[in-house]
Amino acid sequence: MSNLRILYVASEINPFLKTSEVADFVRKLPQGMQERGMEIRILVPRFGLINERKNRLHEVVRLSGINIAVGDEEKPLIIKVASIPNAKLQVYFIDNEDYFHRKSVFFDKEDNFYEDNDERAIFFCKGVLETVKKLGWSPDIVHCNDWMTSLIPLYLKTTYKNDPIFQNSKSVFTVHDNRFSHKFGEDLMHKVKMIDIDDGMLHPLKTADYDGFIKLGMEFADAVIKGNEETSESFNQLLANISDKDKVDTIEKDENFLDSYYNLYNELVG
Repeated sequence: MSNLRILYVASEINPFLKTSEVADFVRKLPQGMQERGMEIRILVPRFGLINERKNRLHEVVRLSGINIAVGDEEKPLIIKVASIPNAKLQVYFIDNEDYFHRKSVFFDKEDNFYEDNDERAIFFCKGVLETVKKLGWSPDIVHCNDWMTSLIPLYLKTTYKNDPIFQNSKSVFTVHDNRFSHKFGEDLMHKVKMIDIDDGMLHPLKTADYDGFIKLGMEFADAVIKGNEETSESFNQLLANISDKDKVDTIEKDENFLDSYYNLYNELVG
């Protein structure tokens, strides 16, 4: 039995919120790894669609109260927690009134993509790392899922690389085809920047779009896995065009699915 520590980061998880296949994936995989002896933490955003009373979320006061810088602004970070029914798994929720108290996820009721979804992603990624630091819990693997988590592999390889909590952490980035067509503003790279990050590292983000986020996550992750839901031709082309094609792997969602991830994690930590 392996006793690795695995941090799962995603934009959604069943049963709290489901808008795509990511929610089911992030529900099943952590439990499978916990049953194989691994220690698990899960962090997701507290989107406004999540009913706090029904899901019994409560604030973790000792973890809340940090301010997270997004560009030239600082926003307060609130941490909430809830348990997954019928599983011995806790989920930590990253919350902030300005970013997450909307009754929708990435699009408003007119189906317009929120202009500040880049800031919400930056706040979430930084908030995850700061929360784990406050927990004093050092993950062997940080498993990121979908575009909203794509800055974490970069931050782990730069700003947080010498932090005692993260200095030995390896990152896995599972890419899912949840494409959007929106282009962010010219200040995106400025907002993403942290200590030890230069403009060259952020080159993939010059396009300021979905592809840029995915390329950045893939470039800095230690392993990249293609999610196995049906994918579009444009998404497949995106993966085919990255510089290190051999880095992208596919783990089929069959009866060996959990064993494949178990083996991947152990190989990475090696």
